[in-house]
Amino acid sequence: MGDTNNENQNQKHFVLVHGSCHGAWCWFKLIPLLKAAGHRVSALNLSASGTNTKVIHEVTTLHDYTLPLLEFMETIPPEEKVVLVGHSFGGMSISLAMERFPEKISVAIFLAAFMPDSVHKSSYVLDQYVEKTPGEAWIDTQVLPYNNNESDADLTSFLFGPKYLSSTLYHLCSAEDIELGRILVRPASLFLNDLGSVKQYTDERFGSVKRVYVVCDEDRTIKEEFQRWMIHNNQTAETKELKGVDHMPMISDPKQVSLCILEIALAYS
Repeated sequence: MGDTNNENQNQKHFVLVHGSCHGAWCWFKLIPLLKAAGHRVSALNLSASGTNTKVIHEVTTLHDYTLPLLEFMETIPPEEKVVLVGHSFGGMSISLAMERFPEKISVAIFLAAFMPDSVHKSSYVLDQYVEKTPGEAWIDTQVLPYNNNESDADLTSFLFGPKYLSSTLYHLCSAEDIELGRILVRPASLFLNDLGSVKQYTDERFGSVKRVYVVCDEDRTIKEEFQRWMIHNNQTAETKELKGVDHMPMISDPKQVSLCILEIALAYS
Protein backbone atom coordinates (compact mmCIF):
# COMPACT_ATOMS: atom_id res chain seq x y z
CA MET A 1 0.00 0.00 0.00
CA GLY A 2 2.83 2.37 0.92
CA ASP A 3 4.54 1.74 -2.42
CA THR A 4 1.36 2.52 -4.34
CA ASN A 5 0.91 5.80 -2.49
CA ASN A 6 4.51 6.67 -3.18
CA GLU A 7 4.06 5.94 -6.89
CA ASN A 8 0.95 8.12 -7.02
CA GLN A 9 2.78 10.91 -5.25
CA ASN A 10 5.63 10.75 -7.77
CA GLN A 11 3.31 10.61 -10.76
CA LYS A 12 2.97 14.01 -12.43
CA HIS A 13 0.18 15.19 -14.72
CA PHE A 14 1.58 17.01 -17.75
CA VAL A 15 -0.76 19.23 -19.74
CA LEU A 16 0.77 19.98 -23.16
CA VAL A 17 -0.32 23.08 -25.08
CA HIS A 18 0.71 23.47 -28.73
CA GLY A 19 1.70 26.61 -30.64
CA SER A 20 0.16 28.45 -33.59
CA CYS A 21 -1.07 26.44 -36.59
CA HIS A 22 -0.37 23.19 -34.73
CA GLY A 23 -2.43 20.82 -32.56
CA ALA A 24 -2.11 18.06 -29.97
CA TRP A 25 -0.55 15.94 -32.73
CA CYS A 26 2.78 17.79 -32.51
CA TRP A 27 3.50 16.07 -29.15
CA PHE A 28 3.23 12.57 -30.68
CA LYS A 29 6.88 11.68 -29.97
CA LEU A 30 7.02 13.19 -26.48
CA ILE A 31 3.81 11.72 -25.04
CA PRO A 32 4.99 8.05 -25.11
CA LEU A 33 8.26 9.03 -23.38
CA LEU A 34 6.44 10.80 -20.52
CA LYS A 35 3.97 7.92 -20.18
CA ALA A 36 6.80 5.37 -20.19
CA ALA A 37 8.30 7.30 -17.25
CA GLY A 38 5.03 6.65 -15.37
CA HIS A 39 3.28 10.00 -15.76
CA ARG A 40 -0.14 11.16 -16.91
CA VAL A 41 -0.29 13.29 -20.05
CA SER A 42 -3.08 15.42 -21.50
CA ALA A 43 -2.43 17.04 -24.89
CA LEU A 44 -5.15 19.46 -25.95
CA ASN A 45 -6.35 20.88 -29.26
CA LEU A 46 -7.13 24.58 -28.80
CA SER A 47 -9.97 26.19 -30.77
CA ALA A 48 -9.60 25.89 -34.58
CA SER A 49 -6.46 23.75 -34.05
CA GLY A 50 -5.68 20.10 -34.70
CA THR A 51 -8.94 18.13 -34.70
CA ASN A 52 -10.99 20.93 -33.06
CA THR A 53 -14.02 21.56 -35.29
CA LYS A 54 -14.01 25.38 -35.16
CA VAL A 55 -12.39 27.45 -37.93
CA ILE A 56 -10.15 30.41 -37.13
CA HIS A 57 -12.69 32.98 -38.38
CA GLU A 58 -14.98 31.93 -35.51
CA VAL A 59 -12.25 32.67 -32.95
CA THR A 60 -11.53 36.36 -32.29
CA THR A 61 -9.95 36.47 -28.80
CA LEU A 62 -7.20 34.63 -26.95
CA HIS A 63 -9.85 33.52 -24.44
CA ASP A 64 -11.97 31.89 -27.19
CA TYR A 65 -8.87 30.26 -28.66
CA THR A 66 -7.74 28.98 -25.23
CA LEU A 67 -11.23 27.84 -24.13
CA PRO A 68 -10.51 24.07 -24.49
CA LEU A 69 -7.60 24.47 -22.02
CA LEU A 70 -9.63 26.62 -19.61
CA GLU A 71 -12.50 24.11 -19.69
CA PHE A 72 -10.04 21.29 -19.07
CA MET A 73 -8.51 23.14 -16.10
CA GLU A 74 -12.02 23.50 -14.62
CA THR A 75 -12.20 19.69 -14.42
CA ILE A 76 -8.97 19.32 -12.42
CA PRO A 77 -9.89 18.43 -8.80
CA PRO A 78 -8.97 21.08 -6.18
CA GLU A 79 -6.41 18.77 -4.55
CA GLU A 80 -4.54 18.13 -7.81
CA LYS A 81 -1.87 20.25 -9.47
CA VAL A 82 -0.69 19.91 -13.06
CA VAL A 83 2.55 20.69 -14.87
CA LEU A 84 1.61 23.09 -17.68
CA VAL A 85 3.83 23.04 -20.77
CA GLY A 86 3.30 25.71 -23.43
CA HIS A 87 5.16 25.72 -26.73
CA SER A 88 5.59 28.86 -28.89
CA PHE A 89 2.27 30.80 -28.93
CA GLY A 90 1.02 28.20 -26.43
CA GLY A 91 2.87 30.33 -23.86
CA MET A 92 0.11 32.93 -24.20
CA SER A 93 -2.55 30.28 -23.59
CA ILE A 94 -0.89 28.74 -20.54
CA SER A 95 -0.45 32.27 -19.15
CA LEU A 96 -4.22 32.73 -19.33
CA ALA A 97 -4.67 29.41 -17.48
CA MET A 98 -2.11 30.57 -14.87
CA GLU A 99 -4.15 33.74 -14.32
CA ARG A 100 -7.42 31.78 -13.96
CA PHE A 101 -6.21 28.70 -12.06
CA PRO A 102 -2.93 29.50 -10.23
CA GLU A 103 -3.78 27.09 -7.40
CA LYS A 104 -4.02 24.14 -9.82
CA ILE A 105 -0.55 24.53 -11.38
CA SER A 106 2.66 23.34 -9.71
CA VAL A 107 4.93 24.77 -12.40
CA ALA A 108 4.51 26.35 -15.83
CA ILE A 109 7.11 25.44 -18.45
CA PHE A 110 7.63 27.82 -21.37
CA LEU A 111 9.21 25.80 -24.19
CA ALA A 112 10.62 28.30 -26.71
CA ALA A 113 7.36 30.09 -25.92
CA PHE A 114 6.05 33.62 -25.80
CA MET A 115 6.04 34.62 -22.14
CA PRO A 116 4.03 37.73 -21.21
CA ASP A 117 4.41 39.72 -17.99
CA SER A 118 2.06 41.27 -15.44
CA VAL A 119 3.29 44.84 -16.01
CA HIS A 120 2.56 45.66 -19.66
CA LYS A 121 -0.51 45.15 -21.80
CA SER A 122 -1.06 41.54 -22.82
CA SER A 123 0.23 42.00 -26.39
CA TYR A 124 3.58 43.49 -25.26
CA VAL A 125 5.94 40.59 -26.03
CA LEU A 126 4.11 39.83 -29.30
CA ASP A 127 4.32 43.49 -30.34
CA GLN A 128 8.07 43.43 -29.64
CA TYR A 129 8.43 40.21 -31.63
CA VAL A 130 6.49 41.52 -34.65
CA GLU A 131 8.51 44.76 -34.54
CA LYS A 132 11.83 42.88 -34.54
CA THR A 133 10.84 40.36 -37.25
CA PRO A 134 11.26 41.70 -40.80
CA GLY A 135 8.51 40.89 -43.31
CA GLU A 136 10.80 38.78 -45.49
CA ALA A 137 11.51 36.45 -42.52
CA TRP A 138 8.01 34.99 -42.95
CA ILE A 139 8.96 33.71 -46.46
CA ASP A 140 5.81 32.04 -47.91
CA THR A 141 3.60 32.34 -44.81
CA GLN A 142 0.12 33.47 -45.88
CA VAL A 143 -1.59 36.32 -44.02
CA LEU A 144 -5.31 36.72 -44.70
CA PRO A 145 -8.05 39.02 -43.33
CA TYR A 146 -10.93 37.44 -41.39
CA ASN A 147 -13.53 39.38 -43.41
CA ASN A 148 -16.44 38.09 -41.36
CA ASN A 149 -17.97 41.53 -40.91
CA GLU A 150 -16.91 45.14 -40.52
CA SER A 151 -16.05 44.73 -36.85
CA ASP A 152 -13.47 42.10 -37.88
CA ALA A 153 -11.86 44.41 -40.44
CA ASP A 154 -8.48 44.46 -38.68
CA LEU A 155 -8.37 40.77 -37.76
CA THR A 156 -5.94 38.58 -39.67
CA SER A 157 -5.11 34.91 -39.75
CA PHE A 158 -1.87 33.34 -40.92
CA LEU A 159 -0.73 29.95 -42.15
CA PHE A 160 2.91 28.85 -42.22
CA GLY A 161 4.00 28.10 -45.80
CA PRO A 162 5.89 24.93 -46.80
CA LYS A 163 9.19 26.81 -47.31
CA TYR A 164 8.88 28.54 -43.94
CA LEU A 165 8.15 25.20 -42.27
CA SER A 166 11.19 23.44 -43.73
CA SER A 167 13.70 26.32 -43.46
CA THR A 168 12.67 28.04 -40.23
CA LEU A 169 10.31 26.00 -38.03
CA TYR A 170 11.42 22.41 -38.68
CA HIS A 171 14.93 22.85 -40.07
CA LEU A 172 16.47 20.17 -37.78
CA CYS A 173 13.55 17.73 -38.21
CA SER A 174 13.41 14.78 -40.60
CA ALA A 175 11.87 15.05 -44.08
CA GLU A 176 8.98 12.87 -42.84
CA ASP A 177 8.29 15.19 -39.88
CA ILE A 178 8.38 18.26 -42.15
CA GLU A 179 5.87 16.57 -44.45
CA LEU A 180 3.61 15.76 -41.49
CA GLY A 181 3.71 19.40 -40.43
CA ARG A 182 2.86 20.59 -43.95
CA ILE A 183 -0.17 18.30 -44.06
CA LEU A 184 -1.53 19.09 -40.60
CA VAL A 185 -0.98 22.83 -40.01
CA ARG A 186 -4.09 25.03 -39.92
CA PRO A 187 -4.58 28.83 -40.01
CA ALA A 188 -4.06 30.68 -36.71
CA SER A 189 -4.05 34.21 -35.29
CA LEU A 190 -1.97 36.24 -32.83
CA PHE A 191 -5.13 38.04 -31.60
CA LEU A 192 -3.19 41.31 -31.40
CA ASN A 193 -6.38 43.44 -31.47
CA ASP A 194 -7.80 41.61 -28.46
CA LEU A 195 -4.52 41.46 -26.52
CA GLY A 196 -3.65 45.09 -27.24
CA SER A 197 -6.84 46.28 -25.54
CA VAL A 198 -6.69 44.22 -22.33
CA LYS A 199 -4.32 43.47 -19.46
CA GLN A 200 -4.95 39.77 -18.85
CA TYR A 201 -2.18 38.91 -16.39
CA THR A 202 -1.71 40.00 -12.78
CA ASP A 203 1.17 39.63 -10.37
CA GLU A 204 -1.16 38.17 -7.71
CA ARG A 205 -2.33 35.25 -9.87
CA PHE A 206 -0.27 34.72 -13.05
CA GLY A 207 2.83 35.99 -11.24
CA SER A 208 2.34 33.61 -8.30
CA VAL A 209 2.90 30.46 -10.42
CA LYS A 210 6.48 29.16 -10.63
CA ARG A 211 7.79 29.58 -14.18
CA VAL A 212 10.68 27.83 -15.90
CA TYR A 213 11.81 28.84 -19.38
CA VAL A 214 13.37 26.28 -21.74
CA VAL A 215 15.57 27.95 -24.36
CA CYS A 216 16.03 26.31 -27.77
CA ASP A 217 19.49 27.29 -28.99
CA GLU A 218 19.02 26.89 -32.77
CA ASP A 219 15.48 28.21 -32.96
CA ARG A 220 15.03 30.32 -36.11
CA THR A 221 11.42 31.26 -35.35
CA ILE A 222 11.71 32.74 -31.84
CA LYS A 223 15.46 33.28 -31.81
CA GLU A 224 17.51 32.60 -28.70
CA GLU A 225 18.23 36.31 -28.28
CA PHE A 226 14.49 37.07 -28.11
CA GLN A 227 13.83 34.12 -25.79
CA ARG A 228 16.46 35.50 -23.40
CA TRP A 229 15.01 39.02 -23.70
CA MET A 230 11.63 37.64 -22.51
CA ILE A 231 13.34 35.94 -19.55
CA HIS A 232 15.06 39.24 -18.69
CA ASN A 233 11.70 41.04 -19.07
CA ASN A 234 9.94 38.64 -16.67
CA GLN A 235 12.36 36.72 -14.46
CA THR A 236 11.72 32.98 -14.11
CA ALA A 237 12.48 30.60 -11.24
CA GLU A 238 14.95 28.87 -13.55
CA THR A 239 16.15 28.78 -17.15
CA LYS A 240 17.08 25.56 -18.95
CA GLU A 241 18.69 25.20 -22.35
CA LEU A 242 18.23 22.52 -25.00
CA LYS A 243 21.20 22.05 -27.33
CA GLY A 244 21.04 21.46 -31.08
CA VAL A 245 17.28 21.90 -31.38
CA ASP A 246 15.07 23.98 -33.67
CA HIS A 247 11.69 25.57 -32.88
CA MET A 248 10.05 22.12 -32.77
CA PRO A 249 12.21 20.35 -30.14
CA MET A 250 9.45 17.89 -29.21
CA ILE A 251 9.77 16.58 -32.78
CA SER A 252 13.47 17.12 -33.54
CA ASP A 253 14.76 15.84 -30.16
CA PRO A 254 11.92 14.46 -27.99
CA LYS A 255 14.30 12.58 -25.66
CA GLN A 256 16.13 15.76 -24.67
CA VAL A 257 12.80 17.56 -24.12
CA SER A 258 11.45 14.66 -22.06
CA LEU A 259 14.49 14.57 -19.76
CA CYS A 260 14.39 18.35 -19.35
CA ILE A 261 10.72 18.69 -18.44
CA LEU A 262 10.81 15.62 -16.18
CA GLU A 263 13.69 17.23 -14.29
CA ILE A 264 11.69 20.47 -13.94
CA ALA A 265 8.54 18.63 -12.83
CA LEU A 266 10.43 16.67 -10.16
CA ALA A 267 12.09 19.82 -8.85
CA TYR A 268 8.98 22.03 -8.70
CA SER A 269 6.02 19.74 -8.07
